[in-house]
Amino acid sequence: MGRPSSVRPCRRTPRGGPLLHAHQNLAVATADAGRAQPPWAERVADLAHAALIEELETWPKPGLVSPVDSGSHDDMNADTLHRSAAAIRPFFADLVSAGSRGAEMAELRGIGLRAEAAMMRATGGVNAHRGAIFSLGLICAAAGTPDTGRGSAEARAERVGHLWGAAIAGAPVSPVSHGGRAVRRFGVGGASAEAAAGFPTIRTVGLPALRAGRACRPGEPEAARVHCFFALLAVVDDTNLLHRGGPDGLGWAQAAAADFLADGGIAAPGWRDRAAAIHRAFVATRLSPGGCADLLAATLLLDALAAAG
Repeated sequence: MGRPSSVRPCRRTPRGGPLLHAHQNLAVATADAGRAQPPWAERVADLAHAALIEELETWPKPGLVSPVDSGSHDDMNADTLHRSAAAIRPFFADLVSAGSRGAEMAELRGIGLRAEAAMMRATGGVNAHRGAIFSLGLICAAAGTPDTGRGSAEARAERVGHLWGAAIAGAPVSPVSHGGRAVRRFGVGGASAEAAAGFPTIRTVGLPALRAGRACRPGEPEAARVHCFFALLAVVDDTNLLHRGGPDGLGWAQAAAADFLADGGIAAPGWRDRAAAIHRAFVATRLSPGGCADLLAATLLLDALAAAG
């Protein structure tokens, strides 16, 4: 298995929210994904799809695609990511079912590769969600295992490491992907190391930040997601940032996020203007923290799974 703009008023999610639109897009790529899956598998797939859409709709998210603009990307826009998310959604259900059978990593990897192929067909060859297929796919597979039960978000994240951590850590680093090259060149762990360890950054940074954002601005879910994203950006050695900007670019991006948080983050007046200014600076330097986007989506999925019971 394996991813500035002008200030505008707070946007509202379209009526019905991402889960409704997940159901509307369900027919896309179903033929690629195999037989119909049990209700829990379909429910988890809905939540995974919704997490991808919520990540996409979060703004400002420095350097990344949103409905406002395409960030630092010339090869994709919001429509690209919507098509990709719809195409890979059925494979999340397949992964849940595979997890329920006690599948080994090799089987999960095969499903992930089929999801990547569906993504590429849907986007005309654009890698919109490869990292998300990996991270969210593993979380979906773990959600299918009988021992997961009604675990907390943190416990669900740790379970990925318990089940497949050794296999993930033992897999060779890709010599062709941008992330793999950054891992080899700069000696960072990347998405594989994060998953193998049970997503420690999500457990210690992403989930606490998401909850803190909700407490800071009740009833403003987008603001909470922005807070979570900046908290991740401040600490993650994002291989996409390393690929595009090297260590200097990564350090600058982390410092920008840390400064935003230190100055009050979403609790400060004018926080959206300040976040948008950081977004414009990322676009000017072509920086794109795609790894943090994947971690935000994974954080949202784990939180939703815990809420679903």
